[in-house]
Amino acid sequence: MMLNLIDKIGDWNPQLLRELKGRLKFFNVAIAVATSLLLQLVVFLYQFRDFPGDEYSLTGEYCRLRKVYEWRQKEIYQQSSPSKINDLNDLISNNFCPENEIDLQLWWRDHWEYIFLAFSVIFVFTLLVAGTYLLINDLAKEETRGTLNFIRLSPQSETSILTGKLLGVPSLIYLVILAAIPLHLWAGRSAKIAFSYILSYYAILAASCILFYSAALLFGLVSRWFSGFQPWLGSGAVLLFLFTTMVLASSYNNNLNNSTAWFRLFSPWDVTNYLFPNLFNLSNGYPLKNWQFFYLPLGASVVSVVGFHLLNFGLCSYGILQALKRCFRNPEGSIISKKQSYLLVAFCQFMMWGFALQVGKNNERWVEQVGENYILLVLYNLALILSLIAVLSPHRQDVQDWARYRHQGFSSHKSVWQDLIWAEKSPALVAIAINLTIVTIPWLVWISFTSVFDANDGQNLLSHDIGRFKVLLAIALSISLMMIYATVAQLILLLKTPKRSFWAIGTIGAITFLPPMILEVIGISSWKYPNVWLFSTFPWAAIEYAGTTTIFMALLAELSVLALLNFQLTRQVRLAGESATKALLAGR
Repeated sequence: MMLNLIDKIGDWNPQLLRELKGRLKFFNVAIAVATSLLLQLVVFLYQFRDFPGDEYSLTGEYCRLRKVYEWRQKEIYQQSSPSKINDLNDLISNNFCPENEIDLQLWWRDHWEYIFLAFSVIFVFTLLVAGTYLLINDLAKEETRGTLNFIRLSPQSETSILTGKLLGVPSLIYLVILAAIPLHLWAGRSAKIAFSYILSYYAILAASCILFYSAALLFGLVSRWFSGFQPWLGSGAVLLFLFTTMVLASSYNNNLNNSTAWFRLFSPWDVTNYLFPNLFNLSNGYPLKNWQFFYLPLGASVVSVVGFHLLNFGLCSYGILQALKRCFRNPEGSIISKKQSYLLVAFCQFMMWGFALQVGKNNERWVEQVGENYILLVLYNLALILSLIAVLSPHRQDVQDWARYRHQGFSSHKSVWQDLIWAEKSPALVAIAINLTIVTIPWLVWISFTSVFDANDGQNLLSHDIGRFKVLLAIALSISLMMIYATVAQLILLLKTPKRSFWAIGTIGAITFLPPMILEVIGISSWKYPNVWLFSTFPWAAIEYAGTTTIFMALLAELSVLALLNFQLTRQVRLAGESATKALLAGR
């Protein structure tokens, strides 16, 4: 029977069979099962440290006489009688709760709940951190041994190979968790936790594994230069993310009424705390009870909370898997195509703006809420666009191939604009401009709607010192600056120097973050010297203090620099195409 099962696994997914044969050996399985059983025993016995024994206090939580003594204690305190207070304290300290007055049924219910919640936390850290480490480490070893290229050449599809990795590499981790599932289920049912809630937790945990494991494989494929440090870096980042979001989820002062809520969606803590409010001792599953998306009350029911989490995990996992397929067969190619980048940016805007529009504490209007979230939205979009510049900008050889293709007239049926929008080997300037346009559209809608609200109730929702035209100019400044960064990155990638990627990343990072930092260190504040800050990465900080004419002149200056850089880029691409064509003809 076992042989038939193994044969069926091999027929369905040869890569999975390969991974399982290498890991599910008797000694490894025995260690995994023994570790799981030992962990279960430790967690079970650890909860007995508070077992109500013979010397259980009269005011203990599980003593039925506790309320009587607490009421008597409160009454004596109100009488302000020191002698009676001392007598009562002596009585409580010298006597213990009778065994027949100890509510052992309640203690066992709480005992099982503690075990259930403890394993719920252990499952998350074990699966996500340990599983991430194993997947990245496996890819690093395959790359070192040279077997990864052999797998790429196999007739299996990318989906089959990646599925085999996802299911097979962490198989021992799965075994540790599966051995603890019966006790976890028994503890949950004994603690009177709804079975539907337990199944919802398992669904969230499985979706989290798919997302994090897919991201781990992608990280392992695109970060080969880290060598043996890859697994520690990837699993450490996951551990830091889980710990940080766990602290946020357990905070009483924390809320999800802003655009950061989307990033919290990638962590399972908030939804787990929603399902089991005693996890962090927060009443009513705070803060997801008031959670909204475009004012839709997602936190109103378990179905909407769990469903939206699963939908987010599913969509993001699908996107990562598409990037995985591209990188697996062509490790030197870009992670995503230009078409996929447009969908990615649109999806990110939809999610970030959806969580920015929630009813706040003072029932602010949506125009005001965007104003409160604009710093977060600007920072998120800055990181997104810079990442796309790094991902979409092709290297010298790719641009040469595209330019030669255009130079020889092989693409006469396509316009150059079609190539710049869709072709992967063409320069990424037009694609970056389209993505910036997608980012800008919600801001333009916001600005246009402020005029509607202003006309209705006569209130200027923008500051009196920040006119609408100045805001539009600031948006144009930001777009032109991003286009300058994209052009500079593309010019560096066209150089013949080695390690062009590192030079491009270092240069863009320096011109993005160093100027604002230097200006702050040397005391050139945005409100004192707004003209200088207009040319930094964050012109928004200076628009309130700069004149409209000054902002317009700064925009013209940046557009002039952008025009010169693009003229140089066009010249370099044309020369690259001509030289490639001459080299090809000379070789013939």
